Amino acid sequence: QVQLVESGGGLVQAGGSLKLSCTASGSIFSINGMGWFRQAPGNQREWVASITTGGSTNYADSVKGRFTISRDGAENTVYLQMSSLKPEDTAVYYCYAWSFKNYWGQGTQVTVSS
Repeated sequence: QVQLVESGGGLVQAGGSLKLSCTASGSIFSINGMGWFRQAPGNQREWVASITTGGSTNYADSVKGRFTISRDGAENTVYLQMSSLKPEDTAVYYCYAWSFKNYWGQGTQVTVSS
């Protein structure tokens, strides 16, 4: 089993920045990669970004150039640096990890005011 704990959400004005963190514990040796989804009220969960244990990254078109995903292998932590935030980025952000199965964090709220 893998446990994921997120932190770093909050309220920010449009154009501002926030940095989310997600720390994994448990059977971390089995993890092939980690990333972030988000879900806004009334919307389906949307994939945002991912990073493999080898460091390869991918981003949704909606966040490309504004968000940066990175990892600290020693700390088993993945970060999502979010810049130039827009009101439409408002959502609950969920960290996930994939190995033999997918694991999810509890979510952290990001609210961007206009």
